[in-house]
Amino acid sequence: MSFADFDLDPRLERALTKSGYTKPTTIQTAVLEPALEQRDILASAPTGTGKTAAYLVPAVQHLLDFPRREPGHARVLILVPTRELALQVKAYGEKLLSGVDLTIGAIVGGKDYQVDADLLKQNMDLLVATPGRLIMYLEKEKFDPRQVEMMVIDEADRMLDMGFMPVVDRIAAETRWRKQTMLFSATLEGEGLEGFVRELLEDPAHCDAKPPRSERKKITQYYYRADDKAHKFALLTHLLAEPECTRAVIFTKTREAAIELHGKLFAAKVRTAVLQGAMVQGKRDDALERFKSGSVQVLVATDVAARGLDVAGVTHVFNYDLPRSSDVYLHRIGRTARAGAKGMAINLVEAHDQPMLERIQRYTDEPVKARVIDSLRPQTKAPRFSKPKKKAKSATGAKKKPKKTKGKSAKAEDAPKQRHRDRKNLGKRRAPSGGSAADKGTAEE
Repeated sequence: MSFADFDLDPRLERALTKSGYTKPTTIQTAVLEPALEQRDILASAPTGTGKTAAYLVPAVQHLLDFPRREPGHARVLILVPTRELALQVKAYGEKLLSGVDLTIGAIVGGKDYQVDADLLKQNMDLLVATPGRLIMYLEKEKFDPRQVEMMVIDEADRMLDMGFMPVVDRIAAETRWRKQTMLFSATLEGEGLEGFVRELLEDPAHCDAKPPRSERKKITQYYYRADDKAHKFALLTHLLAEPECTRAVIFTKTREAAIELHGKLFAAKVRTAVLQGAMVQGKRDDALERFKSGSVQVLVATDVAARGLDVAGVTHVFNYDLPRSSDVYLHRIGRTARAGAKGMAINLVEAHDQPMLERIQRYTDEPVKARVIDSLRPQTKAPRFSKPKKKAKSATGAKKKPKKTKGKSAKAEDAPKQRHRDRKNLGKRRAPSGGSAADKGTAEE
């Protein structure tokens, strides 16, 4: 299929062509038809498969089909969990709006309150916002929710993880006059998300699109075993020095680890920037800009950059620390091989990381192959973790009864356990002063 099959406005088609889109991806094909019919959308798609365009294209088409009569606040509201993703969606939206008389803005936390307040006074068609910052303007009546005709919630599972769902609920209630809602998530599992979907969406079109092999990001995955932290750092610097590693993102588990690694790489004369959640917005923007412009080769980041970071030409993703969950691993490695390009994901694994690596392979259903650098071979043996044994079953399929312990009858085994407080005073009684324990017992009887 091509975008021409969806009967889009010619100006929007030209903007798509100019942005390098020749034909829709799998998730775009699945979403566009029901979305253009103004149905609610519940969509799941892996990162890097073009889901941003999947909701921006029908949003822009709606605004072109039904032009506004007078200036006002945003008619399309897009909620995202992080500042970086908000600014990225805004930048992508600006490309689609080239040649179209529509405006897009973004309000995010970490910026001057008055700057965003002034922005909201201007005429705007699309607004990208983080929930925490938007609710402030709603409470102070700086933003008119009655003008919202379409609401998009991107990275809904991440919203849930970050505790944003109560705020999103309030925003949804304030924008109850809207005509359409679209919800996008990497995964649609979990009771919290399911309950939220039931309340928010009305008869949604389910778009759970897995891209074909030809469309999947071509990421080669390897791991190197490390004996300890010193060995791990030596492996990292060796791999960063390879000619094909021209732009890399390195993920750590904590802010402290990111800052420490950034300092060590700087001392090793590796051009590096660091991105972590405790940084003020100005410094975060500066780090990203230096990385995008190529003034630094490496970006050391926490999982604040695991979603939404879209930098062209990232050749390598390094998991210096493995993530705490397998789905975060997928988001991390999705920073390379964007839009069908090739990329490499490298994991530096110490002994305690091995179980997590095995869980990742089961979750992704893809092998992560072991590699060795001759001059940096590990000196320790690879750890082995025995799998839990399954309980034996009889020929009929029933589980075998546990063997009785010698010296204990079935009755004794079935008897309820006696509480400690019921038995702690049993035994010898303390003898009263002036008489024996036996005398006391006789007198009490």
